[in-house]
Amino acid sequence: MTTPKVLVTGASGFIAKHCIAELLRRDFPVRGTLRDPGRADEVRRVIARIGVDASSVDFVAADLLHDDGWDEAMDGCSHVLHVASPFPLKEEGDPNDVIRPAREGTLRVLDAATRAGVKRVVQTSSIVAVTLPWPEVPVEHVFTEEDWTNSDRPDITSYVISKTLAERAAWDFVKGRADAPELAVVNPAFVLGPALDPDLSTSHEVLRLMGIGAYPATPKVGFPVSDVRDVAVTHALAMVHPQSAGQRFISANGFLRLIDLGKLMVDVLPDLKSKAPKFEMPDFLVRALSLIDRRLKAVLPDLGHPRSVSNDKATQILDQSFRSAEEAARSAVESLRKLRVI
Repeated sequence: MTTPKVLVTGASGFIAKHCIAELLRRDFPVRGTLRDPGRADEVRRVIARIGVDASSVDFVAADLLHDDGWDEAMDGCSHVLHVASPFPLKEEGDPNDVIRPAREGTLRVLDAATRAGVKRVVQTSSIVAVTLPWPEVPVEHVFTEEDWTNSDRPDITSYVISKTLAERAAWDFVKGRADAPELAVVNPAFVLGPALDPDLSTSHEVLRLMGIGAYPATPKVGFPVSDVRDVAVTHALAMVHPQSAGQRFISANGFLRLIDLGKLMVDVLPDLKSKAPKFEMPDFLVRALSLIDRRLKAVLPDLGHPRSVSNDKATQILDQSFRSAEEAARSAVESLRKLRVI
């Protein structure tokens, strides 16, 4: 009898590659989806660099905006990690270019999983679907899985809207379909940890820009931090734990201000001292510069609002432990130097 597989969507992505590696370590057969099937060997090679044999992973071409390929991808799969979603560093073009594939893609994946009789889907959401309510809560509030971002607030990016609406759509889907798979959701924060190749995630791109001197100063903001290796473990545990069905899990630990991230970068790589940010900008200047540098728009809601989160649910239900924010950042910086991008 053939052992059921785990499908990982968006297999070429940063989190997805770590998820595939974690599943293989746990002896799960894995299939991945790719928009470009020509990248299959590249994904296998990248995963092999961290000592995990990915030669057994097969791939199916599938796109979040099209039906083609999803039934084939789901065939013979008992579980799905739905990781794929666009994450631009700055606002460009039509917001629906980000929102539509996130929301419609999630529903497309869930619909195909339902047809295939998949037992459980684990969706990769984001902390941004948790920590941006409107109106604002007191700064001392510690966010948990009970909190939700208000997708109607006026100052958030299309990415934040996309993650919030996609997760809401997923919960509505499983509540409205008696034959739907079980659903668990993972909400990572600012995801650091080791980059595996020069196809950098958005979080690593922030580090790269700091490392090349693009930002001599930072906004007065910080973020909860996730180590990508921990995020992969959260997915794997949520996939199989009996109590995880119907649950959201914040997968993060600790908090780092951007200026402190720059200082940590210099601690790891002293030769970057002249390029790393030296001071924090006043909020009014950040708001003014955001009109020119669209990358800054993403931090505007965080000015004056440090957002602490709790990982208690993951530690209690999944019995998971987490790396520190500093370890996640150090390993990220070291990996970028190894890849020769800083």
